[in-house]
Amino acid sequence: MPMTAPEGGERRDVRTLRQICGIEVPENMPKCVNNCYNLENFWKYWHASYNKWLVRYLYIPLGGSQRKLLNVWVVFTFVAIWHDLEWKLLSWAWLTCLFFIPEIIFKSAANAFQAKTALGEFIVRELSAAAGAITITCLMVANLVGFVIGPSGISWLVSQFLSREGLPVLAGMLLTFYVGTKLMFHIRDAKQSTR
Repeated sequence: MPMTAPEGGERRDVRTLRQICGIEVPENMPKCVNNCYNLENFWKYWHASYNKWLVRYLYIPLGGSQRKLLNVWVVFTFVAIWHDLEWKLLSWAWLTCLFFIPEIIFKSAANAFQAKTALGEFIVRELSAAAGAITITCLMVANLVGFVIGPSGISWLVSQFLSREGLPVLAGMLLTFYVGTKLMFHIRDAKQSTR
């Protein structure tokens, strides 16, 4: 029976060996996933080396950010097929892409609108926190569909969330993620102010 090291130890050993050989590979998960409140950052940090490869060899050759809405669909479909050709994984990829669309639009609008007053900054921050809560919920839904219930379970999941018993749960989740996102903003601001 072959002996294997625990996953974390094995990764450190491989990373050390790569460094000895002069191969530089980005650290996977350089930022805690719990501190990612938008899809772009989540996927950027989830598997950093794979993300870098996808950006370099798929996203940029397809046109990069100039064709972002289309490229996201191609890249996530590729990732789903890369893992396994299953409807569950394809539904995960396509739901993730659907959830990317409002984020891309919201970011464009937020970048165009520069808050000039304290009230404006407050409103942008609150809307960003609400968007973060919705994004985290969407990530959970996409992962539940892609890895647990499959595409046939989407209507069941939605009906459960929108039922009389499910609405308080959904509201509690969104409120918890909203507070968590606001906390992430404060942590980010504190790190930036110490630099």
